[in-house]
Amino acid sequence: MSDRKQFITVMVVAALFVGWIGWRGFEVTHLNAQLKEDRVVAGYPYQHRVLRVEGDTAVISSLRSHSVSTQKALTAVFPGMRHLADTHRDWQKAERELAQVQARAGDLVLGTGRVNRIRWELDENWYHLQSMKTRYDTTF
Repeated sequence: MSDRKQFITVMVVAALFVGWIGWRGFEVTHLNAQLKEDRVVAGYPYQHRVLRVEGDTAVISSLRSHSVSTQKALTAVFPGMRHLADTHRDWQKAERELAQVQARAGDLVLGTGRVNRIRWELDENWYHLQSMKTRYDTTF
């Protein structure tokens, strides 16, 4: 094979790869725009977002996981609840609201027809940023 043919082959493969990566980025951007356009999802203090698309599965950020309880997630979003008793009705209301917003975010992403499944992933970066914000808060 001549040098020119090899060069063209490599360039075509590279262009396809860059196009594929760009398309994946476009997909994520489009899905996140859908979430931002929804009044309920966008109005919640924590912003669920699509982190990436893997095949037909959208990976969406979440505050809860097997290792992080709903109560810990809610105290991160609503620090004032930290002082409420576990049985206080505001806990139940906040749990329901978080579950409804997360379910709505998943339904919106599925409703676009671009993906068939949702996988939730703990947003460790958000917790880290909240920790830093609390640690270095300079308000007097």
